[in-house]
Amino acid sequence: MTEQWNPGTKDSTATLTARLAGELRGEPATSASSAGGAAVALRDVAVRFGDHVAVRDATFTMGANRVTALVGPSGCGKTSILRAVNRLHDHTGGTVSGSVRLGELDVYRAGTSAEMVRSRVGMVFQRPNPFPTMSIFDNVVAGLRFNGVRSKSLLAEAGEAALRHAALWDIAKDRLQDPAVRLSGGQQQRLCIARALAVEPEVLLMDEPCSALDPVATGKIEDLISELAAHLTVVLVTHNMFQAARVSDDTAVFLLGEDRVGELVEFGPTADVFGQPKDERTKAYVTGHIG
Repeated sequence: MTEQWNPGTKDSTATLTARLAGELRGEPATSASSAGGAAVALRDVAVRFGDHVAVRDATFTMGANRVTALVGPSGCGKTSILRAVNRLHDHTGGTVSGSVRLGELDVYRAGTSAEMVRSRVGMVFQRPNPFPTMSIFDNVVAGLRFNGVRSKSLLAEAGEAALRHAALWDIAKDRLQDPAVRLSGGQQQRLCIARALAVEPEVLLMDEPCSALDPVATGKIEDLISELAAHLTVVLVTHNMFQAARVSDDTAVFLLGEDRVGELVEFGPTADVFGQPKDERTKAYVTGHIG
């Protein structure tokens, strides 16, 4: 198991959060996770790339402080849905229709900036992507510096807290100025998680974060995902049915329709989706008969 997060005696979590809010640009938004209920709500969401519809009619709610797994075969729209939550399609030519809400924030309403959304949503990609010319420490606090935090003491405390939260502090504390690329692959992925956590997001999106890792590193990331749900909402894309069953509270199953467009087939508590699925297509997929 990974070590439990302990921010130490320098600062309580609440105090550090308040100090970061004072340094970051703009006013902090109300946290969906702290309020309980829905962290992310999708209604009739579709993602298109030109004439190609990647996924359509996705309606489901990702609960606060829960782990939601998005599963399904390649090309069925899981990552397209994930990237719709934090407006990454703004940069890829994708068009999102329907409603995406982050707490009370309408993500695609006119006047809602992508930067505002991303200040509340962290992202971890399929392969570890630390900034190669930066040190371990500079990688962790890069987002804070980008958002205007300049206090060295605050950056140091926030960096330590994020590394502890990502179960990397004991490994990195004596080598914070080493290049990040000297870490192992699994450690680099945890560093990327720490970088996402440093800005204190409400929601953490993870796009197959273990696909490039060995079983030992995968186990550490899975332990970490389970621990993170006590502090924020996690949305995980995975092809690994066992992983989804191990770490998620809820599961959304996406499959390709007859016209080769991705669609949401079933959503519900993970135990029900895997144990008593309502849709025969779900049963066929989770038992390995299709996909």
